[in-house]
This record gives sequence, structure tokens and C-alpha cells, in this order.
Amino acid sequence: MKIDPVTFEVDASGGTRPVYVWEAPIRVWHWLMAVAMFAMIITGYLIGRPLVSNLGDTWITYDFGYVRMVHFAAGLFFTALFIYRLFWVAVGNRYARMIFFPPLLSMKWWKGVFAQVAYYLFMRKSAPEYAGHNPLAQLAMFAMFVLGSFVIIITGLALYAQSWGWDTSWMAWFGWVFVLFGDAQAVRTVHHVMMYVFILFSIAHIYMSFREDVMGGATTLSSMSTGLRMFKEDHHG
Repeated sequence: MKIDPVTFEVDASGGTRPVYVWEAPIRVWHWLMAVAMFAMIITGYLIGRPLVSNLGDTWITYDFGYVRMVHFAAGLFFTALFIYRLFWVAVGNRYARMIFFPPLLSMKWWKGVFAQVAYYLFMRKSAPEYAGHNPLAQLAMFAMFVLGSFVIIITGLALYAQSWGWDTSWMAWFGWVFVLFGDAQAVRTVHHVMMYVFILFSIAHIYMSFREDVMGGATTLSSMSTGLRMFKEDHHG
């Protein structure tokens, strides 16, 4: 079995073997990040569209304050996880770097992206197998998750700094974000829009993972528990 060093496409014509793709720190990070994203999305939506107004004294009806507290905590946890993931890019195996450094200059990789699109749209019966993420998933995770995480983190930290005031250390660290985007409302709008990007990303990620297992016979779901990917023999796109 051969694995392409650029696209990670698997040539299983010579037999197959389990491949240890996802190291334990990556698997733990994946599930913790899923929890953080879920908490951020739920509380972020409630901040944008509160269910009810506080009818009474604030020390009695502090529900919205709790929502904001959970959102801030989840956001800071998400930021810490993202920084940790950047560290593992440097010390992990080659699969740990996939979503951060997609081979955008490789025509074979782009061909794989369009092949996966056709496969997910039921326009072709099969697609090549890959160790780690397939090219479409790699592109989606880079564009929507990696770049999206950077945007939502800097805008979120800027809004958190704003709640402390302009004369604080938080604003000294992140006040430049308001200058970059123009004003506070633009930062708030971008941050809120990124929530919907994360929702779309999560739906697509779950769909692709389940479809790979059910339709393609891959072990995408179990690989995030065991770290191992299994492949079928003589599987060609």
C-alpha cells in the first residue's frame, strides 16, 4: 500500500494495512473543540437573539449574564485549544499538519477536490481513499475552520476587551481589531456571521464523516476514537 506524500491518496492495489493517522492529543483536542464550539454557538445565538427580556431587578433575573459568562468561558477555552493545536502542528506527525497547510499548488490535489464534490453530490459512485482528510475536507477545514477560527478569535477577544473598557490592558492588546474592521459594529457583525459559518461547517463535517463510513466503507468516525484508518483493497476513483 502506498500513500501519496502530497495528497495522501491511498493506493491499496498491493494490499492494505491499518494506518495510525490521528495521534491521541489530536483526538482529545477534536472532541474538546466540538464541545467548545457547541457551547459557543448556542450561547452566541442567544446573545444575538435573547429569548426573553430581564423583567425585574438584575440581581434576580441574571439569566443573560450567565449566558454571556458561558459564552466568554467557551470562547477562551476555544482559543486555548486552537493555540494548543498550533503547537501540535509543530510536534505532531504529518497528518497533524494537513488542515493548516493544504497543497494549494498541486493540480492532483485540486482534481481530488472536484472528484469528492462529485462523489458527495452522487454524481460518481466512488472516490479515491485518503489517509487523513480527503482534499475537499482538507480545503473546507482550512478555509472554514482554520481561517474561520482565527477571525472569530480575534473579533471575540476584541469584543471581550470592549466589555472591560478602553483604558484596560485587554483593549491595549486587542483594540487594533476595531481599527482593522472600522468600528465596533463591524467587528460584532463579522463575529456573528462567523457563528453561521461554523454551523454550516459542522453540518458539512458531520455529513461527510457519516457518508464516508456508510457509503464508502471507510473508518472516518472510528478513527477519531482509535486513531487508525482502515482501507479497502483495489479501491479506485
